Amino acid sequence: MEEGALSCLLRSRTVLEQDIKASYLMDHMISDGVLTGDEEERIRNKATRRDQAVALLELLLRKDNRAYISFYNALVRESYGDLANLLHNNLPLVSPEAHKSFSDGGTPYVQTVLSEGGVPQRPVVFVSRPELVNRVREKLYRLQKDPGWVTVFGMAGSGKSILAAEAVRDHALIEECFPGGVHWLSIGQLDKPDLLVKIQSLCFRLEQSQDPQSLQRPPISLDEAKERLRFLMLRRYPRSLLILDDIWDSTVLKAFDIQCRILLTTRDRSLADSVSGAKYEVAVESGLEEDKALEILALYVNSKPQKLPEEARSIVRECKGSPLVVSLIGALLREFPNRWSYYLRQLQQKQFKRIRKSSSYDYDALDQAMDASIQVLRDEHRKLYRDLTVLEKDVKIPAKVLSVLWDMEPEEVEDVLQEFVNKSLLFRDCHHRPYLYYLHDLQLDFLEEQNRAQLESLHTKVVRQYQQFYRDGPPTSGDEECLYWIRFLTYHMAKANLSQELYSLMFSLDWVRTKAQMMGPAHLINDYVEYGTILDKENSEVRSHFQEFLSLNGHQLEQRPFPDVVQLALSQPHSSEVYRQALLQAQDRASTGKLYFDWLNESSVESLSRLVVQTHQGSIYSACFSHDGAKIASCGASKTLRVFKSTSGEKLLEIQAHDDEVLCCAFSPDDRLLATCSSDKKVKVWNAERGILLRVFEEEHDEQVNHCQFTNRTQRLLLATCSNDNFMNAKLWNLNKPSSQNTMFGHMEPVNHCCFSPDDTYISTSSSDGTIKLFEVSSANEWKTIDVKSLFPECDEETEVHVKCSTWSADGKRVICAARNAVFVFEVETADMLLEIRTSRLSTVQYCHACPTSNLLAIALSHYAVELWDLEANKKVADCSGHLSWVHGVQFSPDGSQLLSCSDDQTVRLWETKKVHTSSAISLKRDSDVLFNDEDITVVAADNCDRLQVRDGRTGSVVFQSEEQSSRIRCTCICRQPSAVALGREDGAVQAAGMMARQVLRTMGSRILRLLTSHRGLVLAIGLSTGSVQVLEVPSGTPLATLLGHTKTVLHCQFSQDGQTLITSSEDSTIRVWRWRTGECTVLRGHKEQIRRFSLLSNLSADTRLLSWSFDGTVKVWDIESGEKLQDIEAHKETILACHVSPDGSLFATASADRTIKVWSCELWQCVRTLSGHKDCVRSCRFSWDSRLLATGDDNGEIRLWNIKDGSLLKICSRDNKDAMDSLHGGWVTDLHFSPDNSLLVSTGGYVKWWDVRRGEALQTFYPTGANLKRIHVSPDFSTFVTIDNIGILYILKRVA
Repeated sequence: MEEGALSCLLRSRTVLEQDIKASYLMDHMISDGVLTGDEEERIRNKATRRDQAVALLELLLRKDNRAYISFYNALVRESYGDLANLLHNNLPLVSPEAHKSFSDGGTPYVQTVLSEGGVPQRPVVFVSRPELVNRVREKLYRLQKDPGWVTVFGMAGSGKSILAAEAVRDHALIEECFPGGVHWLSIGQLDKPDLLVKIQSLCFRLEQSQDPQSLQRPPISLDEAKERLRFLMLRRYPRSLLILDDIWDSTVLKAFDIQCRILLTTRDRSLADSVSGAKYEVAVESGLEEDKALEILALYVNSKPQKLPEEARSIVRECKGSPLVVSLIGALLREFPNRWSYYLRQLQQKQFKRIRKSSSYDYDALDQAMDASIQVLRDEHRKLYRDLTVLEKDVKIPAKVLSVLWDMEPEEVEDVLQEFVNKSLLFRDCHHRPYLYYLHDLQLDFLEEQNRAQLESLHTKVVRQYQQFYRDGPPTSGDEECLYWIRFLTYHMAKANLSQELYSLMFSLDWVRTKAQMMGPAHLINDYVEYGTILDKENSEVRSHFQEFLSLNGHQLEQRPFPDVVQLALSQPHSSEVYRQALLQAQDRASTGKLYFDWLNESSVESLSRLVVQTHQGSIYSACFSHDGAKIASCGASKTLRVFKSTSGEKLLEIQAHDDEVLCCAFSPDDRLLATCSSDKKVKVWNAERGILLRVFEEEHDEQVNHCQFTNRTQRLLLATCSNDNFMNAKLWNLNKPSSQNTMFGHMEPVNHCCFSPDDTYISTSSSDGTIKLFEVSSANEWKTIDVKSLFPECDEETEVHVKCSTWSADGKRVICAARNAVFVFEVETADMLLEIRTSRLSTVQYCHACPTSNLLAIALSHYAVELWDLEANKKVADCSGHLSWVHGVQFSPDGSQLLSCSDDQTVRLWETKKVHTSSAISLKRDSDVLFNDEDITVVAADNCDRLQVRDGRTGSVVFQSEEQSSRIRCTCICRQPSAVALGREDGAVQAAGMMARQVLRTMGSRILRLLTSHRGLVLAIGLSTGSVQVLEVPSGTPLATLLGHTKTVLHCQFSQDGQTLITSSEDSTIRVWRWRTGECTVLRGHKEQIRRFSLLSNLSADTRLLSWSFDGTVKVWDIESGEKLQDIEAHKETILACHVSPDGSLFATASADRTIKVWSCELWQCVRTLSGHKDCVRSCRFSWDSRLLATGDDNGEIRLWNIKDGSLLKICSRDNKDAMDSLHGGWVTDLHFSPDNSLLVSTGGYVKWWDVRRGEALQTFYPTGANLKRIHVSPDFSTFVTIDNIGILYILKRVA
């Protein structure tokens, strides 16, 4: 090694050892052949990075000049620009014999050839684009034997010239293909005289190089110049390369059609079509890859790409990586290194002129280059190109859209677009068929600037052409052209200021159906948000009607098959414009036989959710707001991370994040990062905007990682994680380090949750060891331990108490934790318990979160609910019902105005805190009875406070409400005779009672008075969880009887036809037959397990036979008068889940968990048919009214229709229509009813469906707010249907006539 180079290495050795990462540099040095594999291995075996750097430099000092230069180049390539500058001045010369010393071919021989040929040197800031360079070189090698053309084409500012110069900077290429030299000629826009001068200059240069003494006079015409150049290139410089930079015109190119080897750069791909010879081409992408663009910026500001501020990435994204713009910005930043944010804003505001004026960088003005490209078009094509001003950024369109816009045949349009593509004025995505076309952002910005005054008229033209072409209705083909119009028609209307057209379109249920089916609901909701100010000028109330409809039903509109939008809209408030339009359409279609159902009592139900989003296929375990409240991230069993807008649910990002379930996600305080943790034991950190994986921590947790959270402030950003590890289960991470910064020791069982205090001083950890611990963040030392398990005195030593989570009050003075069915509030300083909240014993608290701006606490529960509590008043202030399964997480928005919840039901729900804060809806239990009496409907059910309610079935309003019962009401029934009602309780009593003294008369009007009058003397029975039964009279409120005898919960009660007898069944395995007025009781014993239902064999008063079935698999027939057991049938080996007697009384069917149905003779008491085929438990069965058909439903949602005569299977309903919950019916099929003419069938499961019996096809679906419908009551004429869902909402559905 030369002495100067050696001395420079020794002087710089200390700095180099501190900063370099040897493993990065050695890859390049091995490629250059100056380092062997064994040498690399010895260096890599060193223990630390510093040791590796020391070893590499010691080795380098013993090597030659080539190694020094290779090391210098490696520093440059790996962005160690500051270190490379230390070595630059002492770069040694390499002997001419060392032809192939470097991978880039930059030998002195190459430098000499290119310098003599006028090839530009590398720019001051240069970043290689090896893939493109190699493609150009590959094409140039094809000119080795024969002349031809290589065209490098791309839009203005894409780096074509630098690429062409770099491609020939290769020793082997020049030596093998162009030993005659490489000659560069810059062309640009020229007229004939200027072109002649260019060729004269080139000829002079070539002649002077050959023999300066024999110069000829310059050619005086283009023809003479062309011949002179042909002679020189073929005779004097055979096998040389002529590079023509920036060709604009085919007439210019023809002057060089001289049968030599030519590389040309141009914006017009088609130019080479005008000349003869072999032709090859290379397309240059309009933008650099992000890492390359960042490398350019880093070189300008003398930094490393990874150390650039976040604005650098935003600048690259904003200009789409345009080499020209990146270099302009870089040059400015070199002079003003603190102006990252300023120049980013200028880019975002499209102030390119201001940027150029600020720069001394030597580039052509961008708009001049683009304008010149457009001016070469024909006049008619220039006008067509101007129409492209209306396109949205980053949107690709098919030719058919422009065919509508330009009123031209698609083939003509494609010819025009081909010309634009050839001139690099437009880009084509060839991965799609048909092709899609798009503009670069810079081209679009230029067009907008040029046509600003005409923007409105250009958008108007788009709308008018669409209206003309699609006068009969919007396109529905689903192809790219159709999707463009459906997505962007509203955008063009808004830009065109066509307010009336926008109102008509967006206030139309037809448009909602079309767009939702094509694009999904999120785009629609976005439209109402984005154009809300325009729509509100017409009618803000109607706009809110449509927006609310979509926000609350969007998850239904994601279903496939696509639901009937009219039926969905009939569930809207009757004052809504959405409902009004739906009712009109339903009435119109009903006249042709279409089924629609009006939710009569909808007005009595208040919707508390603001937005419902189905984000994942599978349970959602975690969801969180961004700190600006604009985004929500969610993750779960699908192994994905998803980010969507909090206003509309529009998906912004979706990442396949882990190899197993993703258990938690969290935004960093500046919202730039997202952390995820998973059952795959890994923690990952992502760029929150682009979804790029930045860090993976996979070495330190040996079990699933349960939770992750960033600090609340950016000053000292840390990430906390906790896991199922038994010892090292809580860690703090500094994202700049590969390993954890601290481990918090103390918990000996899994840690389920970790949470920073508001000021980041402490972190709380919640563990399965029954404690929460508070650690100091700065030291990771344990500060306090709170023994939560001790607060459950009923638990012995062996019983585990899992502390699920903890949260801090806004002031940081209280810490709140959840365990089992309780929430505890502790004072941080003293660890004293301040408050205890106990929820239902039947539920567990899954999560809790304290509002950052108030005293509210949100609690997520396993019984599908979210509760809001006021911690100051120690009072529950709201129930947020709507989820259909366990709720895993809740979180308030940063400003406290919203609350999100996520659940196993695959949805994230948003709630407005103020609205739910004042609401606590009374919900009904699903065990109910209904009396249809002409036009009147009476609904009897218990509510969630164990009060008996009687409701008007037309409006859903509460007519009577009893006082709270002493035990849980489990069943109720109405006496069909106009004098009695009964209810069974868990205490085993049955009560018949009136409610006059304790009644709550909610509404008083003519309808209610008529209802009370018509049912004066109505008798109800209720069965309670204690086993007692009560009989009540309405409206007097007088208890008629309290019947004691059952020892366990009463499960079912039913009056006889004459109302004198009440029959009850219980978990105690008995049936009791009561003469309820006298208290006489006959006990029917024989079943070994609980009896959920029973049925009288006929409605004839003379027939006293009763059919009962049980979990013990038997069916028994009783005489209720004598109490005698008439038949004892071993029907199934497993539980009998349903039984039904045929209307003609000749048969009964049993359905079982053994997946079979058996049909029995009521005369012989023998099985006459066994029906097999269901793949899951058969839960429901029903005979048709003519007793010829049997419908059966199973737990997978499948319904089968059977011919009773021969046992043949007639139809399988819903076979191919699984829903998001992987069921055919949203859950178990729990009830079935035929219409009187047996042509229709109604079924309940997760929702209500009506079927065409003959075809086995679904005719209509009603989606309740909740799910798990238990049964449905059907009016005799099959026009009215009553059911209650699992969150207690009553549905009274009336067929639209």
